[in-house]
Amino acid sequence: MKTSSSRTAREVRRLPAWLRRRVGRGPEVAAVRHLLRERGLHTVCEEAGCPNLGECFGRGVATFLILGDVCTRGCRFCGVSQGVPRPVDPAEPERLADAAAELGLGYVVITSVTRDDLDDGGASWFAACVRAVRARLPAAGIEVLVPDLAGSREALDVVLAAAPDVLNHNVETVPRLYPEVRPDADFERSVALLAAAQGRARTKSGLMVGLGETYDEVLDVLRRLRGAGVDLVTIGQYLMPSRQAHPMKEYVPPEVFEEYAREGRALGFTGVFSAPLVRSSYHAAEQFRREDQCPRSRTRS
Repeated sequence: MKTSSSRTAREVRRLPAWLRRRVGRGPEVAAVRHLLRERGLHTVCEEAGCPNLGECFGRGVATFLILGDVCTRGCRFCGVSQGVPRPVDPAEPERLADAAAELGLGYVVITSVTRDDLDDGGASWFAACVRAVRARLPAAGIEVLVPDLAGSREALDVVLAAAPDVLNHNVETVPRLYPEVRPDADFERSVALLAAAQGRARTKSGLMVGLGETYDEVLDVLRRLRGAGVDLVTIGQYLMPSRQAHPMKEYVPPEVFEEYAREGRALGFTGVFSAPLVRSSYHAAEQFRREDQCPRSRTRS
């Protein structure tokens, strides 16, 4: 069995060349930031400290974060603030659609903080945002990256009734690490949510590596996701968003990501996007288009 390699704290702190990115501060990045502030919108790019922010904002692309910027859960891998969220803003869906239109997006990705304080976990808000974007940009693809909705099939039905092109829900890590990394979540519940969406939207999930998982555990997660009918999967390197976050155990080298991609393709995923800087919504439009060109008749494992 391949396991995570042993590394000293100093080695882990030293960022390898394959993870180094320039911080984006050009006029295009500033323009996107200005538009978002003007519209009163949040992005997961900013709130989670994504290393690809400069590239994506520089291309005029952003992943919208709805339902505020405060999460009701305290996942230890995440940089989003945790606490008591503010009431939802009824004008948010229209403002989001306006911003997507102003950016000229052909593919819109919408995610949210987890809102366990809401009866439907925010499902109706996702649906409202999808409908608003469809009205403004009827030709655009729409991907929703949803929380686990507390496992509610009724809430999932509300989201799917709005007909997003892709239903994304990340399992984030291997089951063994859930008590440490995602104490309020449940791996089986997440897989069941993805399985329940089959036939109603293309499904997608993602996980991070470098948290202390083994190679075989990652392969087992891939098998479980494929067995649930998931079409697309993303795998990227975990980077600590703060000193209080779950410790990073290692930088996984690029060749291991390539091995995960080969294994995923062999399992029958129509798209496997595995590289150190891959994030769930990184180049999501390209992921969707590439998957759209793949045969849909592959046997599910």
